[in-house]
Amino acid sequence: MIIRKIQPKDNSKIEQIIKAALIEFGLPTTGTAFEDEETLSMFDAYQIERAVYYVLEIDGEVFGGGGIKQLKGSDETICELQKMYFDPKIRGKGYGQIFFEKCMQAAKDFKYQQCYLESASALEAAIHIYRKNGFKHLTSHLGNTGHFSCSVWMLKELNQ
Repeated sequence: MIIRKIQPKDNSKIEQIIKAALIEFGLPTTGTAFEDEETLSMFDAYQIERAVYYVLEIDGEVFGGGGIKQLKGSDETICELQKMYFDPKIRGKGYGQIFFEKCMQAAKDFKYQQCYLESASALEAAIHIYRKNGFKHLTSHLGNTGHFSCSVWMLKELNQ
């Protein structure tokens, strides 16, 4: 298993994993990562300051990823945990927790003070990881992600 920064060659596989997961869980294709322009070219989307997207590679094949980037429409103190999705073949093996920890360390290294995320109630395993690791539920969204179909909003203080 290798966790590495995304490369241009990973774009189509990550796009496929994200879109397949949304369909698998019955989530909308509008108002979610399914229709984000950056989903088409994840490498390019993370080539900015204070942003990183990691992929999970096993035996030369990419099985998922997750990233950190400043929350769109917010100030520079808040980042967003973004597009953390995995192929069903490797779920339930602890990779979500490993990725979560790697992304939170990147957020701290980038000097963000809070980390925000948006999800859907159908993604129970992911929400469990977030809660277990200090994310608290919010009553409304932050920033301007355009993900109007997401109904779960969470925030974590990074200095704790």
